[in-house]
Amino acid sequence: MIRFALTFAVMASAAEAQSIKLNEAEITILLSGNTAVGDWDGVPYRQYFAPDGTTIFAQENARSARGNWRVEGEEYQSIWPGDAEWKGWFVMEYAGQWFWVSKSTPPTPFDVLQGEQLVEQ
Repeated sequence: MIRFALTFAVMASAAEAQSIKLNEAEITILLSGNTAVGDWDGVPYRQYFAPDGTTIFAQENARSARGNWRVEGEEYQSIWPGDAEWKGWFVMEYAGQWFWVSKSTPPTPFDVLQGEQLVEQ
């Protein structure tokens, strides 16, 4: 798991944990060229965010999906084949853990691995 200098930039205090919503530049630095790893609806996943705006979502025993990603304002956004519009999530940091947050889903924790790591190494 990567520990970016960004972690220190967004943490108010190591002794006092606060949730911090990342801004456009921080989200871009965190995701671009890296892989998010977590559970989505109870199923482990890996998602790579290419610097060119391409993203690949992979889960075991399922075909990988290729879409596009961007950061607009304070939201990470993605669009997938068959989607009519971009869907967005805030990216939050709390006590050293990253979270996807939206109005329609509970906060979902994830880790970030450096580079493209769609296959467990």
